[in-house]
Amino acid sequence: MVALASYLIVSAALLGIGVYGLSVKRNAIRILFAVEIIVNAANLNFAAFTRYLNPPLVSGQVIVFYSIAAAAMEATVGLALILVAFRLNSSIDVRKLNKLKG
Repeated sequence: MVALASYLIVSAALLGIGVYGLSVKRNAIRILFAVEIIVNAANLNFAAFTRYLNPPLVSGQVIVFYSIAAAAMEATVGLALILVAFRLNSSIDVRKLNKLKG
């Protein structure tokens, strides 16, 4: 059986990669991927803590399943917004998206 600390280390590494991607990158697709990595880190934590509860509960795994579905919908909407921004600006650099101001 894998220890809970192993899951937490992997989740912390994923969170660090996601925060790095949000803070440093300016490409809209990379920022969207960074958000998805952060969501995956949260899902991993949730599933790991649910696994080590006594007695084990299935409801945490169900919540992770719905979170994955919500993340897929978020990625779809985000990619659609990025596509519209690319058509308007011919670039997906977030610093150049000043035409979208109301």
